[in-house]
Amino acid sequence: MNGIPAHTLNDGTTLPAIGLGTWPLDDAQAERAVLTALDLGYRLIDTATNYRNETGVGRAVARSRVPREEIVVTTKLPGRHHGYAETLASFEESRRRLGLEQVDLYLIHWPLPRVGKYVDSWRAMIKLRKDGLVRSIGVSNFTVEHIERLEKETGVLPAVNQIELHPYLPQEELRAFHAEKHIVTESWSPLGPGTGLLQDPVVVTVAESLGVTPGQVVLRWHTQLGALPIPKSADAERQRQNLDVFGFTLSPAQMQALADRDPRRTGGDPAVHEEF
Repeated sequence: MNGIPAHTLNDGTTLPAIGLGTWPLDDAQAERAVLTALDLGYRLIDTATNYRNETGVGRAVARSRVPREEIVVTTKLPGRHHGYAETLASFEESRRRLGLEQVDLYLIHWPLPRVGKYVDSWRAMIKLRKDGLVRSIGVSNFTVEHIERLEKETGVLPAVNQIELHPYLPQEELRAFHAEKHIVTESWSPLGPGTGLLQDPVVVTVAESLGVTPGQVVLRWHTQLGALPIPKSADAERQRQNLDVFGFTLSPAQMQALADRDPRRTGGDPAVHEEF
């Protein structure tokens, strides 16, 4: 895919090793950003029902000169639609907004353990994959416990778990579990927005030593971990920089220095967070 490495999922399909996030762009902004990104070489586009920009993403995919079969579109099930029948209905609404016959990757956005319906939703997603309406299925913000329950009750593991991941929250234990189960780790908020990560003296020093930007250093950190970052940007130059992270390598000492931080989250704790 335009020189971008790929991850092979546990269902045999592949994902590009970096993608474009679209939160919190509106439809018009998302359409412009996705069109630019596809022209630059991005092939993985991430959206969600709760981002309220599926229509804009779908318009960009339809307008792009890139063949549809080369584009991987991800969307996500919102918390208010957990449940078997609810998931099937919600998916049809997402598919209608996106204007797609098939969604490439469909994720449960949050587990909502207090509600307790994520296994029912997972069974519906298994059906969607079996019916050919979804290529791959996965989850977002799931813990080891949540994934183990899916496996125990359905026998089907997610292909992907999209989690908050950045040098201030390296998630070693969860990533090790993913590796054991052959689940690809996707990174949301990979640049740690709001944390000051890109101004961190260690990040800046590494960037200067390599002649790259702080953002490129952090995204390269993700890819060398084996994670798949999905940075959001609507700016063409920033999109280009974010994509250009496969031509240099961080040393083991640099990798360790980047992650040697006090852990901090920018988003919710999946054990208790509820987003409907």
